[in-house]
Amino acid sequence: MRYQFQSQQTQFTWNPRTFTDAIKVLILINVGMYLLQIITGSQEKMVEIFGLSTQTIWPLIWQPITYMFMHGGVWHVVINMFVLWMFGSELESIWGKKEFLKYYFVTGVGAGLIWLLFNIGGSSSILIGASGAVYGILMAYGLMFPNRTVYIYFLFPVKVKWFVLFIGAIAFFSTMGTGSNISHLTHLSGMLIGYLYLRFSDHWRNITFNFRKKIVELKSLQKEKDKQKKMELKQEVDMLLDKANICGWESLSEEEHSKLQSASWKLSSKKPKN
Repeated sequence: MRYQFQSQQTQFTWNPRTFTDAIKVLILINVGMYLLQIITGSQEKMVEIFGLSTQTIWPLIWQPITYMFMHGGVWHVVINMFVLWMFGSELESIWGKKEFLKYYFVTGVGAGLIWLLFNIGGSSSILIGASGAVYGILMAYGLMFPNRTVYIYFLFPVKVKWFVLFIGAIAFFSTMGTGSNISHLTHLSGMLIGYLYLRFSDHWRNITFNFRKKIVELKSLQKEKDKQKKMELKQEVDMLLDKANICGWESLSEEEHSKLQSASWKLSSKKPKN
């Protein structure tokens, strides 16, 4: 018997939002289940019960859900949870907790069922891991923010739309190979189900949804502008301080003194008292 995992060790970078409610719950459950496997020393037994298998799906009918919370190694769970947090936090902040969880389980359970369909009668593997749902999250992020940039291995910038297309192509062509313990079929299924769900979902076209998406984008843009202004202020302060250190404070004009004081207040987030 061999286990089929759904992820490989890849790094993604982006500027995620804070830990949102659903993300926190999902990460706690996934990490908690993995630690339970390690602490109790019953990893193989738990995988047989909660992993997805064509041979035990009946009577263990909970497997299409529980398989998403089982992982085969520390990197398997860490990478899945890292990507879930990095790309899922902003989606939840836009959709809300209920809609985000609905999408997560639709893509995760759907990907598992497709894997089950393709493996009935011909596989003794057990499917484990959250990657079907995680790849669904990546698809949603690519559709919502196609022109944002991610850094693969923290080095190579690429627009989200090309990144999603690239990993989708990898998943597609990898389904034609054999011998790997990574279920690329589940990756591809999660992305396809996610695309179809969003393409035909009324929620996707809902005015309120689009409004909330725009608000999040504007807030993100404003944060970037504020950060840039703060950097410019700091550079101006440093330049004036350098001038004062070299030539003395008397070399600063009244206008430069005023600029230095104003910039210092802004950088320290203090307001001048009357």
